[in-house]
Amino acid sequence: MAILISFWVLAIASIVGMIKWKKPLLLTVPFAAMGIYLLIQIIMVPLPFWDTIQMIFGLR
Repeated sequence: MAILISFWVLAIASIVGMIKWKKPLLLTVPFAAMGIYLLIQIIMVPLPFWDTIQMIFGLR
């Protein structure tokens, strides 16, 4: 639940920052954070990295 709240806070902060500083590139920050979080979760699986990726994409 804390991760979800932190993603919401990050998204709201990036929207406010984008409006305040007029930099639309700030809207990519939440997506980058979610991507990094996904990568960390994949790395935490106790298999070699490539086997984990094959397992994820090999699910049918």
